[in-house]
Amino acid sequence: MSQTTETSVPYVPHPVSRHVPLHYLHGPQSSPHDGTPRGRIERFTWDDSALYPGTTRTVQVYVPAQYDPAEPAALMVFQDGQLYLDPSLDMRAAVVFDNLIHAGSMPVTIGVFVDPGQPGNRNAEYDPANSRYGDFLLSEILPAVRERLGLAITEDPDRRAICGGSSGGNCAFTVAWEHPDSFRRVLAFVASFAQIPGGNPYPELITSSPAKPIRVFLQASRWDLDFDQPERNWYSNNLLVAAALAERGYDHRLVLGDGGHSPNHGGVVLPDALRWLWR
Repeated sequence: MSQTTETSVPYVPHPVSRHVPLHYLHGPQSSPHDGTPRGRIERFTWDDSALYPGTTRTVQVYVPAQYDPAEPAALMVFQDGQLYLDPSLDMRAAVVFDNLIHAGSMPVTIGVFVDPGQPGNRNAEYDPANSRYGDFLLSEILPAVRERLGLAITEDPDRRAICGGSSGGNCAFTVAWEHPDSFRRVLAFVASFAQIPGGNPYPELITSSPAKPIRVFLQASRWDLDFDQPERNWYSNNLLVAAALAERGYDHRLVLGDGGHSPNHGGVVLPDALRWLWR
């Protein structure tokens, strides 16, 4: 039999009142540390899309200090890129990458942070449950990253992850679901499965389709949008997706917080989520 070890955590009281979202405080891996090598950020504008014509967007690429062009790096793509890179906001992904890569808690990973197409194309890109956005990443954005920056990125789908929050969260799941031969690790924060045009197809698809080789981390908030409504309930739709993953035996994890539709809790758990995702 395999042995397991227990982890002890301190008791933290939660508020008794309803509708009192918690604000979570960041841990040490979300702040810069002296002596930790820092990656660099490269930027370019993508305004020549065949799949989303007439749009323009900023693409920012995190290159870790440990990157060696002789060794193709792991890859992680983020939707709403600037939200994840701004060190004054909750996610602070570049800082977290610096700390975890330095500690050996995740592989040397190139982060590709893609903003939604402008003007106003975010929901048209992120919400549909089809292959178009994944095709866009694979046929346009990742080739541009390689060609413009000359970076060596792995083709191994087990070393390629995708992340997003809100509509970017269900988008991340959709990309891996449609393209498991290119992305097999998913990180979705307060995903907007409830907002998918035509309804959330994934609970039924997950339970009725052959299992796909993907690993999924979901973070959901108890007081998310329409949390007590029978229709378009962000909270319950995340639970339904998690339940379907559990029933089919997927490698998955669901973390619940007492927040609203906010990146706060997701940003706080990002270091733990990445350690779990890349274990």
